[in-house]
This record gives sequence, structure tokens and C-alpha cells, in this order.
Amino acid sequence: MSKVEAIDIRKIRAQFPVLNQQVNGKQLIYLDNAATTQKPQSVLDKLDHYYRFDNANIHRGIHTLAERATRDFEATRKAIADFIHAPSSEEIIFTKGVTDGVNLVANSFGKAFVKPGDEIIVSGLEHHSNIVPWQLMCEERGAKLRVIPVHEDGTLDLDAFRKLLSSEKVKLVAVNHASNSLGTVNPIVKICSLAHQHGAVVLIDGAQGLAHLPVNVQAIDCDFYVASGHKMYGPTGTGFLYGKREWLDKMPPYQGGGEMIKEVTFEKTTYNELPYKFEAGTPNIADIIALAPAIQFIKENTREAMANHEHQLLRHASDKIRGLDGVRIIGNAVEKVGILSFHVENMHHFDVGQMLDAKGIAVRTGHHCTQPLMKRFGLEGTVRASFAVYNTEEEVDVFIDALGKITGGLSR
Repeated sequence: MSKVEAIDIRKIRAQFPVLNQQVNGKQLIYLDNAATTQKPQSVLDKLDHYYRFDNANIHRGIHTLAERATRDFEATRKAIADFIHAPSSEEIIFTKGVTDGVNLVANSFGKAFVKPGDEIIVSGLEHHSNIVPWQLMCEERGAKLRVIPVHEDGTLDLDAFRKLLSSEKVKLVAVNHASNSLGTVNPIVKICSLAHQHGAVVLIDGAQGLAHLPVNVQAIDCDFYVASGHKMYGPTGTGFLYGKREWLDKMPPYQGGGEMIKEVTFEKTTYNELPYKFEAGTPNIADIIALAPAIQFIKENTREAMANHEHQLLRHASDKIRGLDGVRIIGNAVEKVGILSFHVENMHHFDVGQMLDAKGIAVRTGHHCTQPLMKRFGLEGTVRASFAVYNTEEEVDVFIDALGKITGGLSR
């Protein structure tokens, strides 16, 4: 096994202007990366360049600005396809993010293939955006929603999953690559294999996976993979849906309008080819163009090196936090991305978050859009620290020291 080269943390941090500031009189320590990552200068520069020099609508124009904008827009599609090892860039549909992508599949796939009495399976680890669209679709189509239970350590009960599949009524399984609340990395290759054995298709929510884990959609053999650009160092309002061509060709358009059509008469409309069939209207051109340098940032630093760094931070933080009185880690799966979710006894998570913010430390508090999962652990919410490649062990130490003072000190 080849040795993964360590990252140059100073060089990386220098690329993120937002980190060089004080909050409440303290040096900012940003540990809310599972909500959104900060953006490197290359992304900011690309956005600025588009609006300064190339601002034009895409695909339809024949003038120079339109051609440059179209070239860069489609270059991002190609970059995504290469990044996730998709067979073709035509299988990449641009979206506003994971929520938009899940809704597209729920509506379009649901309309084409889901019938009364069919079943949809989600997991107990899911974000609301991978629950609610399926609930709405099930209500509309007369289908039933089933849930894979979660073990005490935050992993999925795969034996229960096998039993759910045995009904032979399951049309689709929707699970996340990694939990946004607990950090659990799900065995998505096994999940896809089991589902396919029973004739079900699989959608993977890659919101917390793509920036941290290697993704090869052909090796995973998922039918759909959705991701958000803003959680992988790119702009907000960007994302994509990867879908196997065999499904995308059969699915009806999700929205009607410009770009997704070939010919329109008042009697009949014929639809455009992939990927444009699912991209109605003028897209978020500038931000999608600026997603390409975010992908390049990850490639240049390599996901392996970034993941090693984030795992070291998670290990360091987890070891330190176990030394705090009255603090309990929620989610102890062996395989996790850099997310540390914890509960402080006799303190509200919101209060803990506010006191940390007063010290310049940004964390997330609440149910993290996973209310059913919080209910599973008997909690209203947790405090969540989530790490990115630009975080340091020194920041973790400051965070743990501040948390120790808030909770009453170290136990050892």
C-alpha cells in the first residue's frame, strides 16, 4: 500500500480568506463544515471572472461570450463525470443540490414506475431531504415507506434491511453515503448489491460523502447519486444528479420550460436529449462554472490525503472529548467521516453552541435535519463539530479546552 503524502496545512489555509478573521474578538475556528464548507480563492476568482468577462446565457447564443460561458459550464459537467467515474457526462444532471436531486428522482421515477402497494426504503440515518420527498411521493402514488433501523453505535441494521427487501414490493432504496448527524459511513456497495438482488433501484445521498470519500459510481453500482457543491468547497445553489442512462431515458421530465425541449407546438412538445431533458430554464451558470475549481482543489490535494488529515482530527477530538465530564459522543461507528456529534448532560445544546460562538468557535447545534434519528437516541438535538481539510489539531485543542470550561473541566 503506497504511503499517502501529508498535506501542507499552511498552504491550504492560505487559500481560504474567510479563515483569516476574528469573531467576538477571537480567532475564528470554523467547525461547521458538515453544514457548508468554506470556499478557496480559486472558486471566488472563477465566480468573479465569469461576471466580469463572460456573463452570458448558455447553449443558445452564437456570440463569443455565450460560447465561452457554454464551454466552461459544460467543462464542469465533464469534471464531475470524471470525478465520480460516470460512464458519460450526459448522465450528469445539474441541480440546486441534494434536495433538488432527490425531489427530481422522487417525482420523475415515482411517476413512471411506482404503483399503489409498492414500497420505498429509507434508513433511520437520513436527512429530512431524503425522507420528505419519498413521503410525498408515497402519498401521491399509494406506496408505503419503510425504514432501516439504526443500532446503538449509529450503524444500520442490515439484517433488518434484508427482511424489508424480502417483501419483493420494494421499488427503490434511498440511503446516505455518510450520516450528516453522526458521521457514520454506510456500506453502500453492499446495500446496492442486496437491493439489486430483489429488483430495487438505489439512490445514494452523497452530501457528506463526495468531499471525503472516494466515489466510483460504476464500482458502487448505484442507480442514482446526488451531491451538493457547497459541501465540497464549491458555491451554494449547485449540485448534481448522476443517473444510469437506462433510468434517465425512461423517466419523464421533472419540470417544463426552455432548454428541456426539442420542438414545441400548441398540440405537442418533444423533449430534449440527456442531460438537457431535466434542466429546464436558465441554470445557475456562474456558480456551476465555479464548481469546477472546487473539484480541482480536492483532486490536487487528493481525497486520500484529505481524508487522512480529517480522520486524525476526528480521532484527536474524540479522544480529548472522552476526557470531559458529562459529555457523551453520539454515534460510535468504526467508519466515520469527520463528524463529532455529542450530548452535554444538564445543558441545552443551543446554550453550548452559543457559549462556543462567544469564543469564536463555530459549531452546529440542534437536530441537524434528522429529527427521527434524534428521537431514536432520545434527544432533542446534539452539538456537532465537523472537520475539513483546513482545520488543525491546534484548533481542536482550543475547542476542547473551551468545551471543558463550559462543562466544568476535564475528568482526567
